[in-house]
Amino acid sequence: MAGNVWRSLVSQLPKALKYQNQATRTFSHGVQTVTLIPGDGIGPEISDAVMKIFDAAKAPITWEERNVTAIQGPGGKWMIPPEAKESMDKNKMGLKGPLKTPIAAGHPSMNLLLRKTFDLFANVRPCVSIEGYKTPYTDVNLVTIRENTEGEYSGIEHVIVDGVVQSIKLITEGASRRIAQFAFEYARNNQRTTVTAVHKANIMRMSDGLFLKKCREIAEDFKDIKFNEMYLDTVCLNMVQDPTEFDVLVMPNLYGDILSDLCAGLIGGLGVTPSGNIGADGVAIFESVHGTAPDIAGMDMANPTALLLSAVMMLRHMGLHDYGQKIETACFDTIRDGKTLTKDLGGNSKCSEFTDDICRRIRDSD
Repeated sequence: MAGNVWRSLVSQLPKALKYQNQATRTFSHGVQTVTLIPGDGIGPEISDAVMKIFDAAKAPITWEERNVTAIQGPGGKWMIPPEAKESMDKNKMGLKGPLKTPIAAGHPSMNLLLRKTFDLFANVRPCVSIEGYKTPYTDVNLVTIRENTEGEYSGIEHVIVDGVVQSIKLITEGASRRIAQFAFEYARNNQRTTVTAVHKANIMRMSDGLFLKKCREIAEDFKDIKFNEMYLDTVCLNMVQDPTEFDVLVMPNLYGDILSDLCAGLIGGLGVTPSGNIGADGVAIFESVHGTAPDIAGMDMANPTALLLSAVMMLRHMGLHDYGQKIETACFDTIRDGKTLTKDLGGNSKCSEFTDDICRRIRDSD
């Protein structure tokens, strides 16, 4: 049952994304070029697995591989390599593996830099229980929508005096309005009934207060969608007690980073959770949101499911629904069958064996 709910949810995703984003590129029925950013650690392995599965499905995609490492431009400003930016500007569509980020030193988060470079303002992460993969929760079916460009992740920090650092949380009317609009249009186009704004306006009255004000204003234009507002801490408490209470949740950047990972834990973790980042000018990057797992890199132990399901989201966003359905069905059938699973999914199979099983199912379905 859960697997069918998942298929229904994700199959509707492209319509919602395209509807809310009037600038979404119209893709032809020919072969499309996608910018592939393999990433670090296990990134190249799971990227190779996805490409192999796409080949088995005969998906009309060609890959333009680009590495993304931080470089410093004029004036010391951090930026992504020009060849990567040019590729994304041209192709408008990207698939990205995990990228490592130095902690408390070195260059900024490349994930953050990509979002800012291409104004990928909306992160969409469906969290739905997967049939055959047992977790304490069996009927999760919700979507987190995260504002992706500002908040505490604006990168505005400075030292006031020695030993005292100030980090500025930036909330703007424009960014708050467009993510609220995105969330309500997503709900309407996916037959969702409720949007919950997650905030802490009781404490951060001006910043979160502005975000909440814009959500309330947009809600007035969507009388067919029920609107709730809830404190972040209350959402976390209620989420682990009964996730079926929630439908679509919209929130500022930092809250979305934390809460979306919590929701991923309800369905088995980041290794099975897809993610899409949608921009205002037709650019979109779909990604796996788990870590680089350097301890198992190169050992053929990685689980490619998250990146594969993100790639399925990408196919549907491009209007290639049949290919997405074929790949998704083979992936879920492999997990439900339980015979060829990677270690994190409860099995002992290698990444290559899991990939080969999915490819076999795709070919058998032809």
